[in-house]
Amino acid sequence: MKKAILIVTGAALLATGCGTGGEATTAPEPTADAPGTPAARSSGAAAEDVPETLRFQGETLDGEAFDGASLAGKPVVFWFWAPWCSKCLSEGPNVAKAADKYGDRVSFVGIGGLDDGKDRLRTFVSRTGTKSLTHLDDRTGKLYSHFKVTSQSSFVFMAPDGTTSKDSGPLGPSELNRHVDELLG
Repeated sequence: MKKAILIVTGAALLATGCGTGGEATTAPEPTADAPGTPAARSSGAAAEDVPETLRFQGETLDGEAFDGASLAGKPVVFWFWAPWCSKCLSEGPNVAKAADKYGDRVSFVGIGGLDDGKDRLRTFVSRTGTKSLTHLDDRTGKLYSHFKVTSQSSFVFMAPDGTTSKDSGPLGPSELNRHVDELLG
């Protein structure tokens, strides 16, 4: 059953190509833990202070548990990529530079999916020079679904209050920086 869901999700995302157009949106519907659950509490933030967008659990490419609630209270750039996506590969160095530029003021999180090989995800990170980012393993498509992302390369820009906007890549340095500057006000 799980494999069938992965295949259907992957096929739907694959059909959309490597991304087109951008759109603004509000936070996604909750698909993970509700307020007061361990996931919402584990970051130390009060459950009511954790936007719905950040109520998710994941795993890093290193196999470590990751709680989205740990990102509460500051701007976040979520970058959705796939290891075989040439657009994603070309924009990786720009994402790495932006993450370095904004340092501690903005969290950058890569979400690698739409592939069944964890080694391919790790190779992509190495090739793009984005090892300094936190990268989540989304081979199941769970996080793509949570954020309502339907194509790669895509970005979800989240303000500290949980409001989000989306844009499809590839984004050049000036466009990526413009989005991040808007998050910072």
